[in-house]
Amino acid sequence: MDPLFDRVVLVGAGLLGASLGLAMQASGAARHITGVGRRQQTLDTALSLGAIHEATLDLAGVAADADCIIIATPAATVLEALDIARAASRPSAVILDVASTKAAICAHAANLWPAPRRFVGCHPMAGSEKSGPEHASASLYNNSVCFIEESPDLDPEAVRLVRELWQRSGARVVNVQPALHDVILASTSHIPHIMATLLATSAVERGAAREFAGNGFRDMTRLAEGSPEMWRDITLTNREAVMEGLEVLRGQLNDFLTAVERSDAQALMQFFEAGREARRQVFTP
Repeated sequence: MDPLFDRVVLVGAGLLGASLGLAMQASGAARHITGVGRRQQTLDTALSLGAIHEATLDLAGVAADADCIIIATPAATVLEALDIARAASRPSAVILDVASTKAAICAHAANLWPAPRRFVGCHPMAGSEKSGPEHASASLYNNSVCFIEESPDLDPEAVRLVRELWQRSGARVVNVQPALHDVILASTSHIPHIMATLLATSAVERGAAREFAGNGFRDMTRLAEGSPEMWRDITLTNREAVMEGLEVLRGQLNDFLTAVERSDAQALMQFFEAGREARRQVFTP
């Protein structure tokens, strides 16, 4: 297939960025990829893996020549990168991000770009509890879902190119409004990570050790190994939806505690039955 872009600037060469660089080259989506980062060591690792062709610490210096700019930095630094990219890039350049929160980022982009806007907010549901380019893989996005911003002010050609970029990288594309995305992801991704962290820390505080940890504990706390920086930024950039979801959980936990205190077997049975049925609704074909 013909390349989608001649020159791509990849801002952030961590797990997601480096994996996308590898996937774009494997699919022929990009002829040349310049990696931009804040740490030379990370860029050098991405270079050695072949995820990028060259590296620089200066986004403004390379943005003007890019057909496509991909921002794969932590969520809290996406807005800064957007400001630099908007000021330095050509009007024809397609720009996208991969952050796990969307409403604030897409609203900021809407204020920067006139309609039809060639920035398209994205969130590929792929990754690992591991971080860094050394864990990157061209197959990371295979069979994953990638959310793409749904908005009336987007440039249709930019959306087409972004959609094909993700499809060539192995993802299934789903359109979603940014605010709805953040509410859904708070419940299905962000709060589960918070809960995994709480489970891990509370168990250790109560004396848990390897010999007492079963498979269920290992599976439920796996997420707690994720990047603290990334999850701090995700929580802060989606704080309202996260807080709302946690309030719902607090009410449910209080109801459960009341049932335990009263030895209410029927209420406990209903609690566990509801949980089993809810999970089946999500995962049963």
